[in-house]
Amino acid sequence: MIKTSSKVLVKGNEAIAQAALNAGCKCYFGYPITPQSEIGEFMSKKMPELGRTFVPAESELASISMVIGAGTTGTKAMTSSSSCGIALMQEALSAMVCAEVPGVVISVMRGGPGLGNIAPAQGDYFQATKGGGNGDYKVVVLAPATVQEAVNLTYRAFHLAMKYRTPVILLADGILGQMMEPVEFGEYPYEEIDTSTWALSGVKGREPRFLVSLHMMEGEMEALTNKIFEKHELIALNETTYEAYQTEDADLIITAFGTVARVAKAAVKKARENGLKAGLFRPVTLVPFPEKALHNAAKSAKMVLDIEMNKGQMLVDVRSAVFGAAPVEFYGRPAGGLITLEDIYGQIEKRLG
Repeated sequence: MIKTSSKVLVKGNEAIAQAALNAGCKCYFGYPITPQSEIGEFMSKKMPELGRTFVPAESELASISMVIGAGTTGTKAMTSSSSCGIALMQEALSAMVCAEVPGVVISVMRGGPGLGNIAPAQGDYFQATKGGGNGDYKVVVLAPATVQEAVNLTYRAFHLAMKYRTPVILLADGILGQMMEPVEFGEYPYEEIDTSTWALSGVKGREPRFLVSLHMMEGEMEALTNKIFEKHELIALNETTYEAYQTEDADLIITAFGTVARVAKAAVKKARENGLKAGLFRPVTLVPFPEKALHNAAKSAKMVLDIEMNKGQMLVDVRSAVFGAAPVEFYGRPAGGLITLEDIYGQIEKRLG
């Protein structure tokens, strides 16, 4: 395993896979789909070398179902897929939340809807943050903007999954998955979580345990749902993270996530060099969304401009968070349309120039 304080040049998908190994991932189950297939390829080589479990599943539903099985034993497990593959996992994600089973899902977005294309996009924000499974549930969603942050957030994804017994989605896109950047892996920075009080590890010497998502007794399901949402209130209180760049005196605050945010940051720097007071607010946790922080930042701005590689999905959460503190506008390109520094600077200049 790569555990070094020196930087190495590595592709995003492979960096995520290596970080998962460093985090102690013992089981990987996956089905190939571009633009994340290198994750499974990397794991197919490394997991057997380390005496860990790699299974090439027959489908995406099979992959996430195996993650559930491993997770119930307190084992760190993960799968990875993209867009239409993640769509097939929605039923299982709902079940994981209900049964309080930990697991990590890497989602590297491609263009859609439907089978779409293999171009990078951000059209699965709703899929990750709002979900497509049944019932009232939430998962934790983390959105890296660099390969280094993808490593750091992969570590964090495993930590949060085990700490709160919940599925955690790392939401990237094809740009981040395929690009190469210098990365410092370091050591897994979190303490291991004790699973002995809930994991299905055999009944010898104790009473049987059950991790299920079917609760038929009157009031039982309502009580469990309330418990799950209380847990997410705790996650929101303790785990919400974001980046605020030059927002203190900004006339225009750009909201963006993932790779678009790093392009937006460069555009903000250029705007500042030309006397235009722009800033960037980047959610790192998409769920929980940093509502209060964004609302407070927007109070002193003249306008908020949401920029995404889609038709305006995070825009829903941005408008809800800003809640009248400033006007909110949108600029985006869907289904693989790339947003450049010149595009974003042009949007800034159009409004502030």
